[in-house]
Amino acid sequence: MRDRAHDEAMAEAFRKDPAYAVELLNSILEDGDQAELLIALRQMTKAFGGVPKVAEKAQLNRTQLYRTLSADGNPEIRSLTAILKSMGLRLAVLPLSAEVAHA
Repeated sequence: MRDRAHDEAMAEAFRKDPAYAVELLNSILEDGDQAELLIALRQMTKAFGGVPKVAEKAQLNRTQLYRTLSADGNPEIRSLTAILKSMGLRLAVLPLSAEVAHA
């Protein structure tokens, strides 16, 4: 059995278990590691049909999407929102604790 690239294996995992993708993204967002977020989004892009399909659904230029998700990328909220929406996901704000929710 030949080894697959880590990105391909993660893309397959996201295709098989979208809930895992959501859990992973939320964990990364909680930690605030942008580089890790961009890696996960690149892997998810593969899972959701690749850059051409995600760019079309997100109404972004392919080149713009490649740059946004590159190691040096710095996605704007509107781009990140469009990318996630193309995958059937969205950003959400949640309280850090129950105290905030009842304040």
